[in-house]
Amino acid sequence: MALKAKICGVNSRVAAEAAVAGGAAFVGLVFYPPSPRNVTPAEAEAVAAAVPPSVTRVGLFVDAEDAVVEAAVTAAGLGMLQLHGGETPARVAALRKHFGLPVMKAIPIASAADVAAAEAYLGVADWLLFDAKPPPAMANALPGGNALRFDWTLIAGRRWPLPWMLSGGLDAANLAEAVRISGAAVVDVSSGVEDRPGHKDPARIAAFLAAAKAL
Repeated sequence: MALKAKICGVNSRVAAEAAVAGGAAFVGLVFYPPSPRNVTPAEAEAVAAAVPPSVTRVGLFVDAEDAVVEAAVTAAGLGMLQLHGGETPARVAALRKHFGLPVMKAIPIASAADVAAAEAYLGVADWLLFDAKPPPAMANALPGGNALRFDWTLIAGRRWPLPWMLSGGLDAANLAEAVRISGAAVVDVSSGVEDRPGHKDPARIAAFLAAAKAL
């Protein structure tokens, strides 16, 4: 099965066009003001215009209220919600029911104990995303997009009854190793295709997607 890729934190038409041209299966838009990748609904609408229906538009939210999600879904024509905060299984189920869209829950990983947290979401989420948990001492850490990787052996050989993505510190150089160790069939990258925080580099997007195709 071909490796699929998601380019997350896309906040310009240029980046969106590069993701589409390179063959990304998913394009992620961040609706979280503290992030340097944040977009407003109006900005998201302009970016999403460069993303064809064949590519899933994913909206990333962090403990967002319904009104915030509603505005983003309407403006960008989202096809999936990605929850990257402390959303409970009940909140995941409620959002899924209210918006009628598939929901992906991010699980922050630093140890084997963190992997077990995924179990609570198996009956309510449509996707899981395994990302690196920032260390407590990390200043100004974001829920994701911190250019951190976790120990991929923590999920090696594991099977879940729903699809999942691997995220956290991925780039074109380490992608093959990450996939080999973790067994991921879908990968998610943000900071690994940037030349500075919040600014996607079309050349790095192209290189990452070329590396994914090679696998």
